[in-house]
Amino acid sequence: MSSFTSSLFIPSDSLQPFFSCSFFTSSFDKVSCFSTSRTNPIRLISKKITFLQCEKSFRRKPFKKRALISSKMTITEYRDEEEYPPLLLESEMKEPRRIALFVEPSPFSYVSGYKNRFQNFIKYLREMGDEVMVVTTHEGVPEEFYGAKLIGSRSFPCPCYAKVPLSLALSPRIISEVAQFKPDIIHASSPGIMVFGALIIAKLLSVPIVMSYHTHVPVYIPRYTFSWLVQPMWMVIKFLHRAADLTLVPSAAIAKDLEAYKVTSANKIRVWNKGVDSVSFHPQYRSHEMRVRLSDGEPDKPLIVHVGRIGVEKSLDFLKRVMDRLPGARIAFIGDGPYR
Repeated sequence: MSSFTSSLFIPSDSLQPFFSCSFFTSSFDKVSCFSTSRTNPIRLISKKITFLQCEKSFRRKPFKKRALISSKMTITEYRDEEEYPPLLLESEMKEPRRIALFVEPSPFSYVSGYKNRFQNFIKYLREMGDEVMVVTTHEGVPEEFYGAKLIGSRSFPCPCYAKVPLSLALSPRIISEVAQFKPDIIHASSPGIMVFGALIIAKLLSVPIVMSYHTHVPVYIPRYTFSWLVQPMWMVIKFLHRAADLTLVPSAAIAKDLEAYKVTSANKIRVWNKGVDSVSFHPQYRSHEMRVRLSDGEPDKPLIVHVGRIGVEKSLDFLKRVMDRLPGARIAFIGDGPYR
């Protein structure tokens, strides 16, 4: 990426307190703010029997994308044309729940796309009165986070990507802690190693488990290791998500991929939509000083900003072709990663 003639790399941790989306374009003052369609996330809480009853009620018809309960919610599902009750009634959502989260790697120390998602998820669950336990890799676990109970599990580096810590989280200590917590539901990030531990604990305690699929590993494998590992990886993903009561995915495209590979039935897949924090990312934080820095001293020129991990799977080479056609533009990369 160093071949970009008009580029600038800036570590993401050096942007505080100026970092906001207000300097992304020269005409940003026309935009009042970004907002999501719902302030708080939906709680997908249900007894196992509810999931089973819901599965039996579906008929095999062409699937359409519908809102889970209303069009304002941030989780959508693929359902057939006939209307059926949601997995959780509106009245049930008001009851405080006990939720055990298994997140790997840690959302507190590892910089990734789901770090903010899980931190905000924990925050909103606590604000709604839910009791939350978080089991994650041991490095960087804070003393306290919005009153959630935090448990660190000893980890080891991923063989193919040493910067990613992994942990099975199946020690007697963790099993005992989760059992004493008495969760109503277990939510585990997937794929990974910890999700196996979460699945075993969920089965031991007879607790429903939701798996949120965040890293499309079959797509990444050919770029980091051997292509023949793709099919075995799909088999692992199928094993995990067929055992889950519900699978959450970050986009409709990935939902279609999981359906195409028959990972699990379509009525057990939901899209967990992303959003933008309209409080932190607001035009009021516009900074001319930061724009000068990002544009390498030419703030009046068009500015393209990429914010995220610098990895080969991000296909950042595509931006090289874009910049070749925009000789007057500037580009800034905010973040870090192995491809830097």
